[in-house]
Amino acid sequence: MEQTYHVIRSKIDGKYLVANVNKSTYLLIYKEDFEALTYLNTHGAKIAGNFAVESITNTQLKGILQRWGFTGIGLVEDPILPKINFMKY
Repeated sequence: MEQTYHVIRSKIDGKYLVANVNKSTYLLIYKEDFEALTYLNTHGAKIAGNFAVESITNTQLKGILQRWGFTGIGLVEDPILPKINFMKY
């Protein structure tokens, strides 16, 4: 069964919003689109217009991780704090 996630991507250069932790890069993903928008507006209100929220499925996720060379994902559990659960793939 396919699960849908949401990612934030730059309108300028197409890069995904990521977290760099201990020399590893994690793609930030969100369960709901409004969580991604909340994260953007809370932590980057001045530049939020430079980004778009995109929907991806769990089947697309593996390809994105491989293509971009990400270590894994950072599932944002609370977009305001933020609380992020990092998982290697």
